[in-house]
Amino acid sequence: MSQERIGLWLIGAWGGVSTTVAVGLAGLQAGVAPETALVTSLPKFSRLKMADWSQFVIGGHEIRETNYAAEAEVLYQNSRVFDRDLLNAVAPRLAEWDKNIRPGTLINVGSTIEKFAGPKTLATRGEKPAAAIKRIRTDIEEFKKANDCAHVIVLYLSSTEPPLESDASSWDWAKLSATLASGDSSPVPASTIYAIAAFELGCSFVNFTPSVGSNLPALAEFALKQKCLHVGRDGKTGETLMKAVLAPMFAARNLKVMSWVGHNIFGNMDGKVLDDPINKANKVRSKDHLLTEILGYKPQTLVSIEYIESMGDWKTAWDHIHFEGFLGTKMSLQFTWQGCDSLLAAPLALDLVRLTEREHRRGKSGVMNHLAAFFKSPMGPHEPEFAKQFIVLEKWADEVAAQQ
Repeated sequence: MSQERIGLWLIGAWGGVSTTVAVGLAGLQAGVAPETALVTSLPKFSRLKMADWSQFVIGGHEIRETNYAAEAEVLYQNSRVFDRDLLNAVAPRLAEWDKNIRPGTLINVGSTIEKFAGPKTLATRGEKPAAAIKRIRTDIEEFKKANDCAHVIVLYLSSTEPPLESDASSWDWAKLSATLASGDSSPVPASTIYAIAAFELGCSFVNFTPSVGSNLPALAEFALKQKCLHVGRDGKTGETLMKAVLAPMFAARNLKVMSWVGHNIFGNMDGKVLDDPINKANKVRSKDHLLTEILGYKPQTLVSIEYIESMGDWKTAWDHIHFEGFLGTKMSLQFTWQGCDSLLAAPLALDLVRLTEREHRRGKSGVMNHLAAFFKSPMGPHEPEFAKQFIVLEKWADEVAAQQ
């Protein structure tokens, strides 16, 4: 296994999930954090000569002006996540990484997200796509050089963008790049701007959000041209994970699901952004398509997401499943999922970075279909059921192990 340094470039670098990623990574590097909830620490994957946690260094883009210590303190005070001893142990490392954070872009992020922007990012307002891509690329390039990184993985953890009505979903790379070069910013959101900058530098791109990112034909084409890896969208952490596990049970037992209602409440910054109906539309769409794919028919569904400020980083999902059994008897199943949003997402994000780095070391490029188990709306061909998705991931692990 190579001991070269690996750059982890976070978009939304001081957000809740990114802060938890930073605290967790720093804790792992210091040997004071357990590896619970990390898939890559399972025996099946630990044999794959994965990068050691000590090899990673963090930088990123952020539209707000804060720092890791302040954001970790917010999570500690409002949600009682983290341990005070852990925060004290990782404080010096977090302060080092703070120096690597640069102002993000506001291109098509929507008015709700733009309200969080600080003066440095607001100064870029009106920036044309070509200029934004060049600035972002320069930031990542300088980070890579300063930290002597063999490779940089761009991890998109920013707030969910509003859906963008655009014809770009059918464009090839030549048309999209020419349109952006002309100064027209209408075809793509900020997430895609970051993906383009990443690919121009030969970086890998992982999109953990429902935002578009690299999920466009033009970007798929460009990634292959640049020999880059990418994957997304929308990390599967809670309620949708349960759907991906339970829905196959109903299908296998030939129990007809008539309706499935899911009510979600949480109070962090992502919840505040999703309180805007425009931004919420992207998230609801990502959570609501899975049942039809698994069951083979569409039951009546309702997905609600509500911002309840007092919840902090904790989220609760209550689901009611109404189904028909033998002789037309109607029955129901209810479950409640409660978890800390950032602590559910961060280990998966770290796993994805580690798995992406391993695939990069194999010289691969394009969409990483074998990582579908981590996402609500996986890019590329995939099985919708979690158990089958995980089997695909295990087969990939066997293939990698056999080639070592």
